[in-house]
Amino acid sequence: MRTAEATDRVQLVFSLLDTNGNGVLDAEDFELLGSRVVAVAPWADDAARDAMVGASRRYWRTLVTELDANGDGQISLQEFTACVLTPERFEATIDEFAEALAALGAPDGGDLVTRPAFMALMIAIGFERPRIEALFDAFGPVDGDRIPVATWAEGIRDYYRPEKAGIPGDHLTPGAVR
Repeated sequence: MRTAEATDRVQLVFSLLDTNGNGVLDAEDFELLGSRVVAVAPWADDAARDAMVGASRRYWRTLVTELDANGDGQISLQEFTACVLTPERFEATIDEFAEALAALGAPDGGDLVTRPAFMALMIAIGFERPRIEALFDAFGPVDGDRIPVATWAEGIRDYYRPEKAGIPGDHLTPGAVR
């Protein structure tokens, strides 16, 4: 069952993924996303950067393969909502994206993401600073204000689950109860 929170999350993600602002998703959006995110991660090694860019590209390939019925190379909000709220069609792509993004935040390939790295990456995606802070806190920082890579990756997966409500990721949406 789809929750109202899931619909809010999807609408926010769509607006952030539309990096070129043309109202639809296209290949350029995902190239820009990957470039923007790795540009703010100077601590990351080449493998982590390549994984993030590759995950962004796969995200696009999955969308266009699954949804572009008319072959125009663009995905509307309606098409996007149908795909990401149907986890079985999108799960492997989200897993790859979640793992790549979370791992990119861990300096030297470690298991913990610092608050500054988390903030930088999430700002590069386009989320608002106060909401990012609330999300980081909701993940329950440990050991010097850091969160486990696995916790963040699972939080990303949960963000795309239509049946989820009251998850840490809901801190990112404007109407969410805090």
